[in-house]
Amino acid sequence: MSTPKIIAVIGATGAQGGGLVRAIRNDPSRSFVARALTRNPASEAARSLGVETVEANLDDPESLRRAFDGAHGVFGVTAYWEHHSPERELAQAHAMAAAAAAAGIKHFVWSTLEDTRQRLLVGSGRMPVLMGKYNVPHMDAKGRADEVFIASGVPTTALRTSFFWENLIHFGMGPRRGADGGLVFALPMGMKKLPGIAAADIGQCALGVFQHGADYIGKTVGIAGQHLTGVEMADVLSRSLGEPVRYEAVPFDVYRGLGFPGAEDLGNMFQFKHDFNADFCEARSVEHSRRLHAGVLTFEQWVGRNRAALPIG
Repeated sequence: MSTPKIIAVIGATGAQGGGLVRAIRNDPSRSFVARALTRNPASEAARSLGVETVEANLDDPESLRRAFDGAHGVFGVTAYWEHHSPERELAQAHAMAAAAAAAGIKHFVWSTLEDTRQRLLVGSGRMPVLMGKYNVPHMDAKGRADEVFIASGVPTTALRTSFFWENLIHFGMGPRRGADGGLVFALPMGMKKLPGIAAADIGQCALGVFQHGADYIGKTVGIAGQHLTGVEMADVLSRSLGEPVRYEAVPFDVYRGLGFPGAEDLGNMFQFKHDFNADFCEARSVEHSRRLHAGVLTFEQWVGRNRAALPIG
């Protein structure tokens, strides 16, 4: 039996990286072994992973170089919402790419999104300009970083993710009681479809990309569990929660003005997904996602498993 190849997983205690660690650990083929990269290997979250853990920090390029040593592949992801800085995210991408090139990494799977500026000129008047040069800072920085990996020469797959259904639990986007006592599910998506996915399935699909190896190097792959309108999501929530849930299409400007950190960024994000909906959905094939991982959850399956965690008043 051949020795399993090491996959160094950045963000191993987070949603995406943790999903990949668990996917590798539970994979019956045992073709890979996970090396969990984390800023604090002694943390309970890191120790609970049950795999090798190595200290690494995206702001410390030398720590990445050491952590990548001997690895076959790397899964790379950044945590934009920790710092809200596109420039820092780009610097971290440069550090990952340089460290991967120095370590001779054979396959880098980069969790990314579109640079919306390639489709929508900044200052077009369609949406506010943010930070002086972005439409959607957290998307634009990741999309710009795609070019960093191409320029590095590291064999890379760009894995474009979708809306995490976990946002209904952790980001305050789940159903809420309205003034009449009924449940309201509010999103600024009009009647357009929103590609979504269970966070754990991102890791499962990333494992599928690593398993197919050369078939995906140099390619961009979009993943989703389902494409659903707000009305369709509300219907699923109604059935699962056992009471009616009404969908409310929030105007983009209203959402941008909610005042929480990142509201403008997210408001522009939803508007981009709405205004360029056909292309955004087409770039995230549910069928292709299921070829990478046959067990990709539907929204109804995800809600069924997470109903008790939804923070409903």
